[in-house]
Amino acid sequence: MSVWERKLDVMKRYDATARIYDLQYGQEQRMKMEFILKNLDLSQYALVLDVGCGTGLLFEYLRGKVKLIVGVDISKNILLEAKRKLQGGCEVVLVQADADYLPFPDGIFDVVFAVTLLQNMPSPTATLREMFRVANSQAIILVTGLKKSFKLEEFRRLLESFSLKKIFDAKGLKDYIAFLHVKT
Repeated sequence: MSVWERKLDVMKRYDATARIYDLQYGQEQRMKMEFILKNLDLSQYALVLDVGCGTGLLFEYLRGKVKLIVGVDISKNILLEAKRKLQGGCEVVLVQADADYLPFPDGIFDVVFAVTLLQNMPSPTATLREMFRVANSQAIILVTGLKKSFKLEEFRRLLESFSLKKIFDAKGLKDYIAFLHVKT
């Protein structure tokens, strides 16, 4: 399967499951969000990018803590679900785009999240490169890697060239959680 065929397949899968995504995966996703935010002080960050934002579950946790959230996803239907759920709090902008070709200038985001994304990407390295491109020089990047898709050492090796700060293998979570720092 080509890169574009794989991306089209992912888009179709998420388009088809958009309405039931939160019922199927919401609890698991919330556990990841809570773990991440327990280990991250957002008070110094204003502009957040959520790559592969899905139905916007992260927005619930960031509301009132940051100035602006930009949510990006390749699936139109999943973005429609995110839009339907939006209400008050911080400003959220939703953009349909490919995570490997983000439509933003270099170095503008303070924090970049990619929760439940990398295992869906044909080249996680290319995706990480693109996230680092749009992150500013003081940014933190948070990514998860599905344990059934990545062995811990494989995930660690992938992230080491991207300024890996810490990786968590928390019990009860189906993903590894990694904190990366942009170094300039």
